[in-house]
Amino acid sequence: MKLPLLLAAALTFSISVSAQTPTKPRARELGVPFDGVTGKYNAITDVPGVLVGYKTLIKGKGKHKVGKGPVRTGVTVILPKGKTDQAVPAAWFSLNGDGEMTGLPYIEDYGTTSGPIGITNTNSVGVVRDAIGEWSIKNFSTNELIDFSFGLPVVGETFDGILNDINGLHVTKKDVFEALEDAKSGPVAEGNVGGGTGMSLFLFKGGSGTSSRVIKIDTATYTLGAFVQGNFGGRKDLMVAGVPVGKEVLDFRPIINTKEKDGSIIVIIATNAPFLPSQLKQIAKRASIGVARTGGLGRNSSGDIFLAFSTQNAQQNEKGTLDVWRSIPKEQLDAFYQATVEATEEAIINAMMAAEDMEGINGNTIYALPGARLQEVMRKYNRLNEPKK
Repeated sequence: MKLPLLLAAALTFSISVSAQTPTKPRARELGVPFDGVTGKYNAITDVPGVLVGYKTLIKGKGKHKVGKGPVRTGVTVILPKGKTDQAVPAAWFSLNGDGEMTGLPYIEDYGTTSGPIGITNTNSVGVVRDAIGEWSIKNFSTNELIDFSFGLPVVGETFDGILNDINGLHVTKKDVFEALEDAKSGPVAEGNVGGGTGMSLFLFKGGSGTSSRVIKIDTATYTLGAFVQGNFGGRKDLMVAGVPVGKEVLDFRPIINTKEKDGSIIVIIATNAPFLPSQLKQIAKRASIGVARTGGLGRNSSGDIFLAFSTQNAQQNEKGTLDVWRSIPKEQLDAFYQATVEATEEAIINAMMAAEDMEGINGNTIYALPGARLQEVMRKYNRLNEPKK
């Protein structure tokens, strides 16, 4: 069925979008009965010190011309410790490796990462990595002969070539610099923004999404947040809070003039709870279950790569000869595993609810799942928390 598209998709513009108030009702506001207690913003920025910045690129319409457009892409940056290069403990996990995330060998061997994390389209990983490195030199260089301020930037990707002139390489260093400078805490925009601009989920419009959970252990309160760039799934796979929404909503089919194939998902998990890198590896693995709850299968053409970090790093003694680590004991990990699963699941659905219809190259069009339609299906299965009027 042909539906009216956003007028914005036909305009020529590029914008910086940082943490800001969402413009559409999120999944919880629509009545989706997710479990768990969220933070203030229900976002990865609920973790103290974590910042998010975007640069969104939307330009042109009509016939695809490499290097000209149409352009439907962007870049997302997540800063674990604000605008610093402070190291944080980290770990990663690949559910399926048909994708890319740079900087992983160092994380695998040494259990830390430093500086901003980038997410963009498949072909722009290199320029985003280099731009983050250059930004780090400008901000953190010691000006010594041996200077490692460039770092080993972490940048992940998903493929937006159904809507975007991906071979046109439209993301520039300047775009990355703008996203970094504009990164903020607070509410986080979702849907067609940043690296998620041209992405789809379960053959509905997808993109960027986030969620958080609050965990209490003894007298301490911790926060865990998830951020996703989602671009995967077949229509009939989609599950929302246990309801087979994809099997119920068979219209709103995309117009795609090329062969359909599954895409990818990047998940970034942040927490202010103290963890060893080996424990963060276990947390990163649990993002897989959150993806599975929405219907993700980790298909062969999907790059499903997950990174987890803690903002609580080891403390060195005065001489720098000893690191002292604090960590949550093994017996308390289940609460964080559950929070990871729940926040990942909700972040994916939030990305869909925030997304808008988008037309891209050669008239390829992906429609958003309307919130009212989702409510209708949830109500049919007696799974809707009726929103207060």
